[in-house]
Amino acid sequence: MHFVYNLLFLLAGWKWGKWQEWRKYYSTILFFILCDFFANVLTYNYPLWRYQESIFATNILSNHSYISIMIMFIVYPATTLIYLGHFPKETGKKILWILFWVLLYWIVEFINLHHLKLIRHDNGWSMGWSFIFDVVMFTAIWAHYRKPIIAWVIAIIWSIIIILFFRIPIWSLP
Repeated sequence: MHFVYNLLFLLAGWKWGKWQEWRKYYSTILFFILCDFFANVLTYNYPLWRYQESIFATNILSNHSYISIMIMFIVYPATTLIYLGHFPKETGKKILWILFWVLLYWIVEFINLHHLKLIRHDNGWSMGWSFIFDVVMFTAIWAHYRKPIIAWVIAIIWSIIIILFFRIPIWSLP
């Protein structure tokens, strides 16, 4: 099923993404991927959520890492090219645009958690935390495109909050 989700994001990115302007968004795509990569390394032995394949392709997508890498290189670029490529100029519309993407990601996760069993929450993570995470993530993506230093500050502060709140044993990194 993860192949289907990735294909849908790829098709959406193809149709609505600003591919002709990919160079403008390239560093933000890398920021998005790098933050997720860092989170995966940080929580490798103490995951807060774990992707799993439960419908088909379980031999190919046999663990969280394979699925996560596929998401990083397909879903994140497509998301960034659509999200930033159509980001509105008016303040009210900006808030609604961010909220739209937060809700889209949150609803997909809800369906994957409760109905398709494509993700599992661990170590105290919940849908409430996912909502907050998505707000921070989409705000940081926009901030990175406008002022990268602010996005890195947001990412560092958010990482510290997550490490402390969930008591992630960073001394046991792989």
